[in-house]
Amino acid sequence: MKKLLSVIIFTFILFTFSAFAQSSKIWEVQKYDITVTLPTVETDRFLNANAVLNLRNVSASAASNLTLRISPSAEVSSVKANGAAIDFSKGQEKIGSGSLQRIILRGVSAPPNGNLAIEVTYKLKVDENTGLGALSPVSSQFLPLSFWYPTPNSWFFTRGADFAPFSLTVNTPNTQSAVSAGSDGDIFSSGRTTTRYNQKLNGQPFFVTGNWDPVNTGGIPVLLPKGAGAEEQKRANELASLASEAKAFTANLLGNISDLQLQIVAVRRGAGFSSGGTILIDENVFRRQKIDSPTAMTVSEAVVKAWIGGTVKVDGDGNGVIREGLARFIATQFLESKFGKEIADVERLRQRTAYAAVVKRDAPLNTVSPLDDYYYTTSANKGAMIWRLLSKKLGQEEFFKIINANLKEGAVDLAKLRGAFSSQKTFLDYAFDQITDMDLLIGLPQVVGGDTKMALRNSGSVDAEVDIIATTDKGEKLRASTTVAAKGFGEVSFKTANKIVRVEVDSDKLFPQIDYSNDVKPVEIDESDLLLFTKKPFDKQEFAVAERNARLVLRDNPRFDDVRILLARALLAQNKTADAEREFRAVLDEKLPTGRSLAWANVGLGEVALKSNQNAQAIQFYNEAIKADAEYGATLAARQGKTKANAPLNNDEGIKAFFAQFDKAAISGRKADLDAMILAGEIPRFSGGISGQAQTWTTRINQIEKTGATQAVVETNLSIKMLTKDPESGTAVYRLTLVGNNWKLSGVDMFEVR
Repeated sequence: MKKLLSVIIFTFILFTFSAFAQSSKIWEVQKYDITVTLPTVETDRFLNANAVLNLRNVSASAASNLTLRISPSAEVSSVKANGAAIDFSKGQEKIGSGSLQRIILRGVSAPPNGNLAIEVTYKLKVDENTGLGALSPVSSQFLPLSFWYPTPNSWFFTRGADFAPFSLTVNTPNTQSAVSAGSDGDIFSSGRTTTRYNQKLNGQPFFVTGNWDPVNTGGIPVLLPKGAGAEEQKRANELASLASEAKAFTANLLGNISDLQLQIVAVRRGAGFSSGGTILIDENVFRRQKIDSPTAMTVSEAVVKAWIGGTVKVDGDGNGVIREGLARFIATQFLESKFGKEIADVERLRQRTAYAAVVKRDAPLNTVSPLDDYYYTTSANKGAMIWRLLSKKLGQEEFFKIINANLKEGAVDLAKLRGAFSSQKTFLDYAFDQITDMDLLIGLPQVVGGDTKMALRNSGSVDAEVDIIATTDKGEKLRASTTVAAKGFGEVSFKTANKIVRVEVDSDKLFPQIDYSNDVKPVEIDESDLLLFTKKPFDKQEFAVAERNARLVLRDNPRFDDVRILLARALLAQNKTADAEREFRAVLDEKLPTGRSLAWANVGLGEVALKSNQNAQAIQFYNEAIKADAEYGATLAARQGKTKANAPLNNDEGIKAFFAQFDKAAISGRKADLDAMILAGEIPRFSGGISGQAQTWTTRINQIEKTGATQAVVETNLSIKMLTKDPESGTAVYRLTLVGNNWKLSGVDMFEVR
């Protein structure tokens, strides 16, 4: 029995290893050709599709079977191989807490380097709309991680998912337009619009539908929500210009792409996704006062990935180091050229901090896969640090000379690039094959004769060439360089008549480390996460401590807007109103603040205005914070502030009538009445929790904000009584969508009902 159990365990481990760690593959997609038809009836929850996959056997042996992977919600009706119908069976492939459906084909054959055409006809059911997959009469979307199309290699293989050119035909109702990547053309017919995209770059099939107003700047279209105003169009022009500059910067480093067509698409969900030059951006971004840093990074990385992964195929074990890490390194270089080194250093600080949060549980970069929850954090951020280090070691010109030489063939993997950088083999073996074990430490300055010396230590498995900066009591900055051996100690000395009061090792923070708090002596900041160092006392309402900590951080990172916001809020909490106002305005004046910082700066300025009884001005600031929609807490604070400022109600009779009817439907006990008022596929758990449970449901409208021709956000005061519960009341913020001539509930943004 023990022997049988051992065999079973060994077989399971072998299967798991072959499924998720196999470095070679059998089938490679050469091209996808997919036709999809969206339903014309709102209650129809099926996407109908036909997918043709042109495959090649890239193994050294003849292939006699094939497994395709697709969503468990897909209902496959037929499969053809080279035009002939073929039998298939179904299976399940566990992926973490979820699964993929396996479509298993036996009897197919292809010699090494031989081709095979597979055609799959299926329909996909969408019970609940998400950012990955949604069916709606106003906006549908299917991104790759909804697993909406069949493909042979799992999205979670360490060797990489399938990326290939694709043709995509989308049949939509005439009320919607379809967007994907590549060149497109529309054909209008009775009740339908057919859009066909032909993407020549490598990518994963996707599409989004909606109704947009296009803005074109420098040949780059930006699709804005219908009814967008002048400020939104201004942001669109700025983002298009940013994308154009990123394209020119990347072309200067990596060469031109003839087939690249950039476009930016405003979406309600799925923001941050990009492929082949099409970039999905949260529609709220266009309502903000300026471009925020995460959006700038999203656009910049998306442009770079049109080269790395788009023009040049990237796969093999550790492919994320190239696809995510190299792209992030180059994108950050672009932001430095555009906004200056201080802004880029803040971006690098954020990347470093994100990686530090997972450094003690990550895996070597050549084995990590998207199945790991830290995959993108590690591959992108640690990867970017490694490429930056390599560029510094070799010089940027030599670094990109080697990179370009290896991209010319149109395909690259990590093993190939490692071979090209053979002079750095020891460093790269550590960087890619081992987990991070480096911690750089520096001792307190010790005066010995005419020198001031500091002890150094390197706990890592590779030598560290580091810069050390010493600060004297006169404010003078002294710099020295040295190499600290792996698992060893070192020393650095400065000749100066002045007293050295502060020293820092690896001043540019080039190396991934397990702890950054001991890089400086004497220790003033005991956290690797500088934002957390400030936020901890702020959350405890220790505002004087938060102020002190924020000033320490900002002394060395003056452009770190996230910390400046906490400084301003801590000052306001201590009634240092003038100082707080100055800091809030400094954040709004930053070149590239986060959306969260923009929102809180406006909330803070609203509170300052409210203290001076300038209610009208306070309402303007609160409105800006609400439009930013960057953080739940900031939006809630802004809405509460508007109430304190006695903001007037923007009434709408149609919306008022909708909620009167909704209140009746909520207590009717008839789920069909409630469902008829909610956009199909949206918030099913919310509606399910009301039907048959609500005894009292009374809505009073506080504010109505029209966010486009067919969208509205409505803030209400809600009073309810549910079965087995005491009466409750509070703020609820709903999202409404106009379908035809009728408003429908399409989201619940806030539900502070207690």
